[in-house]
Amino acid sequence: MKKLLVLTMVVLASVSLEAQINTPAPSPFSKVEQKVGLTDVTLEYSRPAMRGRTIFGDLVPYDKLWRTGANENTKITFGDDVTIDGQEVKAGTYSVFTKPGKTSWEIFLYTDTEGGVPKEWDASKIAAKTTSEVYPLPMKIESFTMGFDDLESGSAILGIMWENAYVPLKIEVPTEKMVSESIETTMGGSPKAEDYYTAAVYYLESDKDVKKAQDWMDKAMEMTDEPAFWQLRQQSLIQAKAGDKKAAIKTAKKSLAKAKEAGNDDYVKMNTDSLKEWGAK
Repeated sequence: MKKLLVLTMVVLASVSLEAQINTPAPSPFSKVEQKVGLTDVTLEYSRPAMRGRTIFGDLVPYDKLWRTGANENTKITFGDDVTIDGQEVKAGTYSVFTKPGKTSWEIFLYTDTEGGVPKEWDASKIAAKTTSEVYPLPMKIESFTMGFDDLESGSAILGIMWENAYVPLKIEVPTEKMVSESIETTMGGSPKAEDYYTAAVYYLESDKDVKKAQDWMDKAMEMTDEPAFWQLRQQSLIQAKAGDKKAAIKTAKKSLAKAKEAGNDDYVKMNTDSLKEWGAK
């Protein structure tokens, strides 16, 4: 009996030592992964809350370097070389430091990613530096928030929000260069119908050589036994942009018929609107 009691006490003591109380973090960690064009961008940061406090000019002083969040350094990782305010930033991971002001912020990408704000600031470790205007928000943002806005094929805005301030940072990615190299390589080999189609649509959406886009789309359609309504839709847009409204109307009518057959209301409306715009009878 005495041995059993001792064993029980040992087990309870062991459980007591291992037990931990879990509570929510006051500044939760957040990770945002975003594809911008063809470039992977990852943002890692912690999110402090206002909790009734005045933030900018008080908790976060004006004109003083800030880690841009809480806890560990806020980090941004680029899968490819990018451009910020005309400055080339190599693929890799950087700390995001800021110096908030009343009407504008200085924003720094810094090569050291650990240890918080450096005790000794090393200008040689600044990968990019820019100044961004502060835009007042019509409501208060309780939790510090960072995310990607205004996504386009060649750029995105890193938006910083807290209290009633919004600060944007434009990031440009090398999508055009990467796509152009891919098209050149593919067209120099044995392109398939989907290659011609993809290249044609990219040229259409990027406002490039419409004649080349039309040639590629024609080849894609010739190599496709039964073009789908969405493919015909893109072909009609290229034809219209090239100035061949007659061909565009004919192709759009085919796309419309197939869209109706498939029950796709979005394409029915888009084709109907285009046919009206192009003066179809």
